[in-house]
Amino acid sequence: MNITKEQIDELNAVVKVAVTKDDYQDKVESILKDYRKQANIPGFRKGQVPMGLIKKQYGKAVLVDEVNKLLQDNLNKYLTEEKLDVLGNPLPKQRDNFNWDAEDFEFEFELGLAPSFEVDLKSKKAITEYKIVADDKMINEQVERIQKQYGTLTSKAEVSKKDEVVGVFKNEEEEEEIENKATLEISTLKSKKATDALVGSKVGDVITINTKGLFSEDQELASALGIQAEKAEKLAIDVTFTIEEINEREPAKLDQDLFDKLFGKDVVSSEEELKAKIKEDSEQQFAQQADQKLLNDITENFIDTTKFDLPTDFLKKWIKLTGEKVLTDEEATEEFEKSEKGLRYQLIEGKIITENKLQVQFDELKEFSKGFIKSQMAQFGQMNPAEEELENIAGRVLSNQDEVKRLSEQLMSQKLLTLYKEKANLKTKEVTYENFVKEVYG
Repeated sequence: MNITKEQIDELNAVVKVAVTKDDYQDKVESILKDYRKQANIPGFRKGQVPMGLIKKQYGKAVLVDEVNKLLQDNLNKYLTEEKLDVLGNPLPKQRDNFNWDAEDFEFEFELGLAPSFEVDLKSKKAITEYKIVADDKMINEQVERIQKQYGTLTSKAEVSKKDEVVGVFKNEEEEEEIENKATLEISTLKSKKATDALVGSKVGDVITINTKGLFSEDQELASALGIQAEKAEKLAIDVTFTIEEINEREPAKLDQDLFDKLFGKDVVSSEEELKAKIKEDSEQQFAQQADQKLLNDITENFIDTTKFDLPTDFLKKWIKLTGEKVLTDEEATEEFEKSEKGLRYQLIEGKIITENKLQVQFDELKEFSKGFIKSQMAQFGQMNPAEEELENIAGRVLSNQDEVKRLSEQLMSQKLLTLYKEKANLKTKEVTYENFVKEVYG
């Protein structure tokens, strides 16, 4: 077998594979002999069917199958040995006059080659690295939420502005009938008209409320009515609210009993320590969001500033021919345009990983998975799992190849982020979480 490459340009090449009879003959003969031993053909004893008949029935199919296997194995070997960095897979060039009755064959494959380019980790323009802090306003609001959550309820006869009201929202005239039990905090309602209608009401009263402007967020309205968030957007209909309970919530005292419930015995022993713990925990969570924002911004910067060409025509053709169904030229172009940005970053990221020798070792992955498992268990109150238990769970997780792939990608993202923080041109900006949300998400 002879394989040669014709370079069309920097991003395109054609590989020619010449297959002779000597390359496949022995294998084909061996398979046909096995067929003959097993063949059951009327008029002949098993194993005594003439080889000519076997060749007539199965020869062409076996030949095609073996030649294709030879092509796949040797082409992959050639690409590896020649260190050709290809995009997609080699595409066989179609030949209308191809003759499988010949003894020798020649095949041609189109290749799309990865471009050559350089990545500058230190961009000219500094990228913002956010440091999100929990300010006093946020910490105090969190303390109030905790006091409410762990507070006690006292039944009331009449609704006041500081009460919680449990009732059922109804509207039978809508396309999808509304009937949902919800709890309303009167002080959090945005609509003054609805607040005025509810204040002074008693258990059993039925109040008509318009949904327009009832809450600050569409998600709150969706939850109260038991509908999807997109349906709550700009919804303005009358609904009835039948009052079932009226309660006044007495905030919990900031005492040792509450601190122990929140963090375990004697971890926190004063209001000042409580606020410090809230600040620490909040800022740890904020750091994850800030890191993700930084990673996204650096990714976008690489895509914008790292310029290189792609074998566009080849990739469109590859997309067109290799999916579940053959696409039209227009469909293939559309799919290419959707995936081009991701492909560009995939090439950039691959080069960064290679040039900086970033690798995910199994021991690292195991420790990373144990940390992930530990954080998951903490959410369910298991704060100090035994090392043996973590080892056993990690072993089960890492026996699943999909989980290995997912965790490996997360760990590599961490390694890339660490590299970027060391080498990228960054400027730190300290903001409150509220201002971070406004600045980043609008």
